[in-house]
Amino acid sequence: MRMKTTLLATACALGFAGSALAQNLGVSKSELKIATIQDLSGPLAPIGKQARDGMQLRVDEANEQGGINGRKITFKVEDDGYDPKRAVLAAQKLVNQEKVFAIIGHIGTAANLATFPVMFPKKVVNFLPLTAAREMYEPLNPLTYAFIAPYYQQIREAVPQLVKDKKLSKVCTIYQDDEFGAEVLKGTEDGLKDIGMQLVEKASFKRGATDFSSQVAKTKAAGCDLVTLGGVIRETIGTIGTARKMGYNPVFLGSAASYSELIPKLGGKAMDGLYATMAAQVPYADDASNKPLAFWATKYKTKYGEDGGIFSAYGYIVMDMFLQAVSKAGPGLTTDAFIKTMESMSFPTDIFGSAPATYTATKHLGSTAWRLSLVEDGKWKVVSDYSTK
Repeated sequence: MRMKTTLLATACALGFAGSALAQNLGVSKSELKIATIQDLSGPLAPIGKQARDGMQLRVDEANEQGGINGRKITFKVEDDGYDPKRAVLAAQKLVNQEKVFAIIGHIGTAANLATFPVMFPKKVVNFLPLTAAREMYEPLNPLTYAFIAPYYQQIREAVPQLVKDKKLSKVCTIYQDDEFGAEVLKGTEDGLKDIGMQLVEKASFKRGATDFSSQVAKTKAAGCDLVTLGGVIRETIGTIGTARKMGYNPVFLGSAASYSELIPKLGGKAMDGLYATMAAQVPYADDASNKPLAFWATKYKTKYGEDGGIFSAYGYIVMDMFLQAVSKAGPGLTTDAFIKTMESMSFPTDIFGSAPATYTATKHLGSTAWRLSLVEDGKWKVVSDYSTK
């Protein structure tokens, strides 16, 4: 599957090279038109809505201050239901009808990959998608930029760390049967190889699954004391909840896709003890140790009437980084000018604790840093420093 998607990305990059005459979409004297594609109706709808609202908050702030270089920001949103086929339709609408300059923070690995053939021939930028798949920046393409350490790297480095710290001996994985899940599976396998161990058992599920009893039973029968999880919110809660009911209590490790305040909020006490890799902190409004973050959380709740989550933060972060690059590109904004600007951009640590990010002409992944977090008493607690191997 990885070879197939890599070939697709390569073909898209070649398509870009042959599209020098494509029009510069989404930019006028007074307006910059951009968009996002989120899951607003499918299995990731809770976090898709957070991401949309986080981005909208940053756009509103920019417009209240007069826009960027004299241009007001028009922000379009499309729903793909976490379905690659619907993602293609959404991209076609945004690119061919709305004529947007960039699609920002699109959620989901498979959904992003499906849209590349629509976007790249028209020179539409795919900016900081909300997925940590390597295909978001490999092979190198001037129209793609990523900011989260890949799922593969997160899991490959975290597995040996937990095996050593917890003195674990048998490792299994339960993963979504798609490009995202394959990254978690491969990261688990290679992390174990790094320390002379092998994966004991693996069990997959289809995207959108709600019953994980057979997968949990399989890993329980194998006697695994560490189980890596290639799921997002609902799948992580369902897997761990099923395991607890079966009296099976291994150490569970999820990727950044499992790092969300919704997991302990919706899953309850059963989620205590879950580890996950993460790239930024959940914005808790009562975080006395980070007053700027608490202020942001209060502002978000005032605007939307509910607490923000990690994907609210991600949405705000990616939109803020995009607008910083647009501002630096100057009044004569074009796709080529944006690309040239991004290839020398650096972003410092923000209020959410994101690691510093830098981009060059040959490096379109901003940072490879990640940290480990643990659910304790219904909240995520950071339990490691940044890993920057």
